[in-house]
Amino acid sequence: MQGILRRETAEQLYAESGAAEFGLSCGEFAGMLEGQNVQSLRVKDLVLARGCARGNEKAWECFMAGYRGKMYRAAAAIARDEQQGRELADWLYGELYGVRVEADGRRLSRLESFGGRGSLEGWLKTILAQEYVNRLRRQRKFVAFDDELETPVQGEAGDPGAAAQREALARATDAALAALGGEDRFVLAAYYLDGRTLAEIGRMLGTHESTVSRKVDKITAGLRKQIVARLCKEGWAKRAAEEMLELDVRDLGVNMREKLAQERGA
Repeated sequence: MQGILRRETAEQLYAESGAAEFGLSCGEFAGMLEGQNVQSLRVKDLVLARGCARGNEKAWECFMAGYRGKMYRAAAAIARDEQQGRELADWLYGELYGVRVEADGRRLSRLESFGGRGSLEGWLKTILAQEYVNRLRRQRKFVAFDDELETPVQGEAGDPGAAAQREALARATDAALAALGGEDRFVLAAYYLDGRTLAEIGRMLGTHESTVSRKVDKITAGLRKQIVARLCKEGWAKRAAEEMLELDVRDLGVNMREKLAQERGA
């Protein structure tokens, strides 16, 4: 629902999201959603982020229980080193908690910028990946880092090398998705685009959710291989292609959602 948010819809979403528990009034909640496509929002993620940004203790308890471990694991995977990963995750925690303070004493939390148009987990991974690349560049300021990787890494929006990388990755992803069979495309669309659970997809296909889980893993792994192979055909070195896919801040899942949504709307 876009534009004017109906009062009964706002009240229902307010009750379901747990916004009151995190100290958000119904009016504040409605203001957060006004003018947005509510159906495409991760409302519970948005409410949790906004509650944390405002310093609500219950919101922080929920965040730490649900995301602290994920942040450390994601950071360690990005940095390929547990200690560096922990430092990276701790840096992000500081940014989220709000280490900078305004003149009126209010902490500035990075969570204020989370818009809810994707998952909170994916958004956190995006920031971790961006910061990791920035740190590599700062650490290797006097080293030909781009030459070492044989291609530019993901960079700022104005970086021509980064733009070429994003375009190549988009082309490779399009081609890999186009080559999938009908059932595989259905499974990805149901899982990544519609947000259906493995159990729901299993019931639709007449199979167990563990089978669907293995199928999703197999399809995703196959897509990654296909994307790397297609990037290599375009002239990218294999190591650079793998780095490109691993450090792509949009995340393969987010990328697939974008592509599948585009195809569905075509």
